[in-house]
Amino acid sequence: MELRQLRYFVTLAEELHFGRAAAREHIVQSALSQQLQRLERELGVRLLERSTHHVALTAAGAAFLVEARQILAQADRAAIVARGAAGAAPAVRAGIVDSSYDSMPRILHEVQLKYPELDIHQIEVGVPEQYRRLTEGRLDIGMGRAAQAPPEVDSHLFRLDPFGVLVAEDHPFADLDDGVPVAALDGEPLLLAEDTKAPEFNQFTVEMCRAAGFSPTVYGGTVESVRAAAGLVARRRCLYCVPSSCVSALPGGAVWRRLREPASAYPWSLLWRRGEESPHVWAILTCAQALSERLGWLRMAGEAAH
Repeated sequence: MELRQLRYFVTLAEELHFGRAAAREHIVQSALSQQLQRLERELGVRLLERSTHHVALTAAGAAFLVEARQILAQADRAAIVARGAAGAAPAVRAGIVDSSYDSMPRILHEVQLKYPELDIHQIEVGVPEQYRRLTEGRLDIGMGRAAQAPPEVDSHLFRLDPFGVLVAEDHPFADLDDGVPVAALDGEPLLLAEDTKAPEFNQFTVEMCRAAGFSPTVYGGTVESVRAAAGLVARRRCLYCVPSSCVSALPGGAVWRRLREPASAYPWSLLWRRGEESPHVWAILTCAQALSERLGWLRMAGEAAH
């Protein structure tokens, strides 16, 4: 049994989709399938039930998943200890939701300037996956909306990010420079993120619409990045509600307009494992607080940020 087989299995168990799991591990789908089959032969049990359109954990697979995660977390800790004993540069693993959002990259840039010896690894994963990795010790710090954080994860609010909507450049809303009333979204097809990746983001959008007196008309499809969403928006397929921190990364064809009546702000928090004592994690928290104060990221604290 190899560590990579365990890692592939855990990824597949989280995605329950061979294509997405293979993409996350940067291997072809056939190689992923072969490694899973080898693992099942070695164990002598079936870990997954799979058909053309369905993948699910067996009872043995669910039990094995718990142990596999613990083994991988222990292996990561062993590597950190070994590097520290050898005098290697200290390292920190930071989770980011989407590289299009500028909050975490700006924080980590500040950290790197202050601590140039620190080796920072940015890992792009959704908030539910960040919770799992933080709890298991496979991630040091993350970022996202903390509304559904488990008891094992602590958080600190550092940014209230004005919430708006991406529209095509030739959409009537593009002319509303003073903002788009939330009620005006009623009947417009709204694109949502993939729910397994960003349920907290979708929940925020739906709750905002319902507070304005309507249920959103959901576009029939999902995306995994802001840039992909902007491509659909530019072709007038849909609209996409998103915080302002992604604006600098928008491709051509789509523009961002702030939502009003009511104005909303998306709450970004830093996330870390409760009881964490790593000085590198606390260095990131300190830099985030300083940057937040300098840029006024919490200036909307008096407004509702549900």
